[in-house]
Amino acid sequence: MGEDPGRLYRLDGVTHIAGVINDEVSVIVVFVNGFWTWFELAPRRCISSVRRQQGMILDERYVPYLQMAGLYHLARLNDRWFRLDEPLVSAFVERWRPETHTFHMPFGEYTITLQDVAYHLGLPVDGDYISGCLTDFHLYIEGGRPAWQWFRELLGVLPPENQVQKFAVNCTWFQETFGECPDGADEETVRRFARAYIMMLLGTQLFADKSGNRIHIKWLPYVARLEEMGRYNWGSAALAWLYRCMCRVANRHVVKWSGYNPRISNKGPRVQMARLKIDLLQPRDFVWMPYSALDVIQVVHPEVLEPRHTMLWRCRTSLIYFAVVEWHQVDRVLPQFGGVQPLPRPALNIDFFMSKDGRGGDRWFPAHLAEWHLHWQERVEHILQFDIVPDPGPSHDFLTWWYQHGKRFLSPEMLLGDPRGIPIPDEATQRGVQVEYQIWTESTIRRIERRARVGTRRSQRKWNWVDHAMDDVQDAVRGGVRQRGRGGRRRVPAAREGAHQAGGCS
Repeated sequence: MGEDPGRLYRLDGVTHIAGVINDEVSVIVVFVNGFWTWFELAPRRCISSVRRQQGMILDERYVPYLQMAGLYHLARLNDRWFRLDEPLVSAFVERWRPETHTFHMPFGEYTITLQDVAYHLGLPVDGDYISGCLTDFHLYIEGGRPAWQWFRELLGVLPPENQVQKFAVNCTWFQETFGECPDGADEETVRRFARAYIMMLLGTQLFADKSGNRIHIKWLPYVARLEEMGRYNWGSAALAWLYRCMCRVANRHVVKWSGYNPRISNKGPRVQMARLKIDLLQPRDFVWMPYSALDVIQVVHPEVLEPRHTMLWRCRTSLIYFAVVEWHQVDRVLPQFGGVQPLPRPALNIDFFMSKDGRGGDRWFPAHLAEWHLHWQERVEHILQFDIVPDPGPSHDFLTWWYQHGKRFLSPEMLLGDPRGIPIPDEATQRGVQVEYQIWTESTIRRIERRARVGTRRSQRKWNWVDHAMDDVQDAVRGGVRQRGRGGRRRVPAAREGAHQAGGCS
């Protein structure tokens, strides 16, 4: 019963960082039972990021256009600075599984959903998909112009050649040219500056690319009709792009992607500590429905709570952003919407989309990826129906399966104290079994997966030596006092407390 574990973790032996998390190691040395003993700890791979400030003032004259586009709340957020806990984010990236688009936790799965996008960014999640083509607008769009001709008409000026790389313009040119709208500007000038501001907002905040300092002109067809921008589904496009970035940054071969730079750093011990804290989480420690409190609802942008948006939070559907197609796997996280999580159905395999980003020649994506665009158009038919319970969480059957097959822990076993012996909570038994919910048909899944099937190989864990090493020191480790080292806390006998010394991570 449940999904095949070999299929569920098929990327461990290919690209996923969790497949080699125990190969990139550091060392801690402790004095135990009269001997210096060394233990290897998990890798110190940590992301770093730099939040790029637009350098463009949010002029009050832009507000009507931002409100029509559904981007005003996002623009207000852009004026703030947010603290990023890089080691904590790194620890969660290790748990992100591209196979399911969920985080794999000790007690089950959860993910970032359209509901999170709505509450945090105030973006609409219903509407037309964000798609089209990237450069040759005049070939596909009625009334379209060649790209740079349209750029001049919409923004009133062309950037110099040294500010252009293919079809992307340097952010510095946008900032210097449209940084501040002049006083007394006529309406057409305000519209041009508003278009530039929106392009910067989309290109640097919502859909930042690997360069981090250029704006693609693919936004021209959207800003050409400012009054119609509100009909587009910015929320699902943002989530599709976030999923794609998460999948790529979880790839152990990634050097830099979309503002995140995974590297070995001096924050490694904090990554290890965050990883261990997540490993030790229990089901009762996790809040499945954080937005149910009244004080949260009172500060949410009211438009995102309209029924046409909220009902799509439970929709199992495609998420589209030009050539990027991802999958909203909410059937695997029913507790986040007040339900009981049953045994999971096999996740849709869309690995073949991971390499699709629109490069290598332009095309009209609604036709090239028609099946996925059609699925979004029929999104209302794929809204899950399930019972809401007062105590949402995983079912007993799910936890039995998860405890047996899920990759619940990433820290070395010597740091865990073997939490696998913890029994399934009694409340999971009381929840019973979740009723059947609507999903995509199995025949459709099989047909698509025949096209998408990729070869994989199983990874091998390399911590067997720990069991043998710990046999000699197990009693001492568990019965002594705490010793703090750079790699975490260890226990040594009380009699040796004055004699022990901890080595650093290398």
